[in-house]
Amino acid sequence: MGAIITLSLLGILILYIGLFKAKNALLPVSILGLVLAMGFQLYDWNQQASPLYQGMVLFDHFSLSFSVLCTALTILILLLSKTYFKAISDNLAEYYTLIIFSLTGALLVCSYHNFAMLFIGLEVMSVALYILVGIRRKDKISNEASLKYFLMGAFSTGFLLFGIALLYGASGSFDLYDIREYVISNPSGVSSLFYGGIILMLAGLCFKVGAAPFHFWAPDVYEGSPTLISAFMMTAVKTAGFAAFLRLFAMCFAPLAAFWMPALLLITIITLFVGNITAVYQQSFKRMLAYSSISHVGYMLFAIVALGAASADAVFLYAAAYTIATVIAFGVLILVQRQTGGDSFENFNGLHKKNPFLAFTLTIAMLSLAGIPLTAGFIGKFMMFSNALSEYHIWLVVLAVINAAIGIFYYFRVIIAMYFRDAERTELAVPGYYKFVLGISAIATIILGIYPGIVTGLI
Repeated sequence: MGAIITLSLLGILILYIGLFKAKNALLPVSILGLVLAMGFQLYDWNQQASPLYQGMVLFDHFSLSFSVLCTALTILILLLSKTYFKAISDNLAEYYTLIIFSLTGALLVCSYHNFAMLFIGLEVMSVALYILVGIRRKDKISNEASLKYFLMGAFSTGFLLFGIALLYGASGSFDLYDIREYVISNPSGVSSLFYGGIILMLAGLCFKVGAAPFHFWAPDVYEGSPTLISAFMMTAVKTAGFAAFLRLFAMCFAPLAAFWMPALLLITIITLFVGNITAVYQQSFKRMLAYSSISHVGYMLFAIVALGAASADAVFLYAAAYTIATVIAFGVLILVQRQTGGDSFENFNGLHKKNPFLAFTLTIAMLSLAGIPLTAGFIGKFMMFSNALSEYHIWLVVLAVINAAIGIFYYFRVIIAMYFRDAERTELAVPGYYKFVLGISAIATIILGIYPGIVTGLI
């Protein structure tokens, strides 16, 4: 709980720093606060895990692992923000405060043990994002993205609340342990209200993570947002959403898998094909990343389709691999946009000649997202496919392999542009903090691809 309290106080502190115009202190104080919060999370690792505050939150290895990942990703993204926010706005404190508050909500989502806390966490996380997406007030595309995100977020919240109400009506509790006991003690006599609640919770959570056919908001929102905000949404926010998704279905709904599994299986297949096929036709690198993020949601849903002892480890490793590679991709994209003013694939032509470091790190990211061996993305896909095969979802794995091949096609378009297409360009000035973030992320991608045991088994 120390991490959540620290982040809440940190957000208020950043507002006061902004009030006194100490702009140069915003980033260092934010980073130090996030490091302190991560220290509290690591301290709680060896503490006895039991629900706190009348069963509202649970800080076990599952929640702490995802919380540390979300916090680490936010640190990397804020390091990339040193000059980015200054270029698009004078109100720097607002950016940092809203990102920190959104991260606070994400940690609550990772750690909830009561539906009330799940709702509070999702709203704290989402409301800050509604503002961040549309914070460029004079940009019509940003305003449109914010409105779409707000409207679709309101619908998904309605589904979640209605689902929670039906689950409460059937079980008489918001607590996950009590709901699990209700399901176990009534294997054949579960109320029809409960089944309705499962369907609505499934729809609401699919909205939050951007699974098809509940994905329509995602591409436009990711494209219209400031690039760093898009990176934050595709990494930390999506990771927290999957942590909530997996905890609920693994802890409470697993005995009723025969009811919800066919629907989720269909959603997974649709998500894979919609994300990958649509990404093939994109000419914008940023929009391609938006659609590819939808396809990666489909791969992560494998862990819920094939619920088992290894599901949590598989989701965590895949989320780490995907999010780290995404941070690299957006970091390079920001620099390329700063030089060329565009984000099409053509803007990456000949990048390796003038900036071999940028081309190398982006190549590692694209290889990882494509699932090429010796990268973290390959191990993540391997674990997901292995879990699905263990539950005899053979056709699902076959379809996923076809989609992985489609993904290789559009990820390699970037590599081909950087190494095999010439263009007149000058060398990009890469700040030291960008080199640090891109370098450490590329190293982490390779290390996780060679030694996945570093993170597997943590949960």
